[in-house]
Amino acid sequence: MSIGFSFSKTSPKSVDTLVLTLDGDRKLGPTAQKIDQDMGGYIEEILTRSDSFTGARGQVLVLHPSHEKTGGKNKVAYKQVVLLGFGTLLDGDEEKTGTDLYKKNMEIEEIGAKLYSALKSTGAQNIFIVPEGGNVQDLSLHLMAGVRLSAYKFERYKSDKHISEADKVKKTSKKDKKTLSSITFAVSSSKSLQGRADALNAEIDGVVLARDLGNEPPNALYPESFAAMIKKELGSLGVKITIFDEKKLEKMGAGGILAVGRASAKPPRLVIMEWTGDSSAKKNKKDSQYPLALIGKGITFDTGGISLKPGAGMDEMKMDMCGAGAVVGAMKAIAARKAPVNVVAAVALAENMPASNAYLPGDVVTSLSGRTVEVFNTDAEGRMVLMDALSYIQDKYQPKRIIDLATLTGAMMVALGSAYAGIFANDDDLWDSIAEAGIQSGEKVWRMPLDKAYRKEMESDLADLRNLGKTRYAGACTAAGFLEKFIEGDTAWSHMDIAGVAWGNLGKATYPTKGATGYGVRLLNRLVEAG
Repeated sequence: MSIGFSFSKTSPKSVDTLVLTLDGDRKLGPTAQKIDQDMGGYIEEILTRSDSFTGARGQVLVLHPSHEKTGGKNKVAYKQVVLLGFGTLLDGDEEKTGTDLYKKNMEIEEIGAKLYSALKSTGAQNIFIVPEGGNVQDLSLHLMAGVRLSAYKFERYKSDKHISEADKVKKTSKKDKKTLSSITFAVSSSKSLQGRADALNAEIDGVVLARDLGNEPPNALYPESFAAMIKKELGSLGVKITIFDEKKLEKMGAGGILAVGRASAKPPRLVIMEWTGDSSAKKNKKDSQYPLALIGKGITFDTGGISLKPGAGMDEMKMDMCGAGAVVGAMKAIAARKAPVNVVAAVALAENMPASNAYLPGDVVTSLSGRTVEVFNTDAEGRMVLMDALSYIQDKYQPKRIIDLATLTGAMMVALGSAYAGIFANDDDLWDSIAEAGIQSGEKVWRMPLDKAYRKEMESDLADLRNLGKTRYAGACTAAGFLEKFIEGDTAWSHMDIAGVAWGNLGKATYPTKGATGYGVRLLNRLVEAG
């Protein structure tokens, strides 16, 4: 669904639905009071008589102020008026800063999601929202974000063909139903707000792209097609795209990516994305042109390989590329808002299949760095592709900071469930930046331990490393310990295990209850924005 958003001092002529914001005292703001006067005091009368509407956060009351109901005094043409409660959320709004401000903004987005849910059931098409109380600009922006995020649907593969006549009638009636098409916010300084709105919409566009990529079926999204989608989506925004196919990967010695993708009829890819928004940055011997690198795990389907996964729920393994999806979505957000920074990103793309030529438990694989890895489980494939991407990015670009994102371990889901992503960081300042970006974006993070004990557990008797811990304990930590072996020198690095948050319900109305969430896009965008 495509909804147009705009900002204006006055209501457009085509508006059919008015939305007014109220606090827990149910008191109308100055503009709302003027509108109510033009309606013959109809709204105040309803509020006086209503016991159920208390103005609590996210509470909605839909009114239909016909000419008769307003005693013939209605001078406005709105077919319906929606009262939207904020409770005490906006109390002391002008004093809110830092964590309190970001938390408030995320709560406004949740209210925006509830507003959208109410509006879509009323047949409203063109909405005029009068935000009053607190910071009107923040209120408008985050209501908009909440509506956009909650309105997301992935319906690319819905078809009208081959359905019963009864279902056709149902579908036709649904199509005939009026759909929400525009929302205008009443603000006095619309010109100054538009720039902030464009930046926020760029971020949400990145989330939508990450969700779309995660929801694509594996016969449509595989390494080659994924790479093509990246070029199509980001190339036009000014991002430089470099794609390494299986021949180039073989030539450079990317043994991990090649091993994982070897048994698939759809060969692997490594895609590099470069955004140079800071034209003043010059590459020299001391400083990298790209201070920050983002790396994503992109297993477009994970059967587990020879270490085959159970069949139940395997369909969800099309989303084992959500780390890569988040990185691509973040790069879209960064480029679309023309961020004045330089960022390089890489996604390692492969399909992990069982076949006669699959890599095997017991194999020894030589990574791009030259380190050898003894394979104990072919389902521990994410770290195998990430190790090569990490090595390539460090050798080619020498970034000061690296963040990788991966749906890496079930152990992380056991530890943190679907509420938090687990963050491993070898640098306190980098962790602080990620934690702050998590607060700003509402994407929760929890720091996990890096310890030499976990690194030691990943040492092999036969090769340099093993791709699975020696015990079944602390699997997320030993996986991070494995990746840490591929971080060179004093590079600041963080590994984000997003296995629990990449798909499904995160307990927020602004996230889909099924499918890919797009987690990580907003966090990365805020981190880049902060510098």
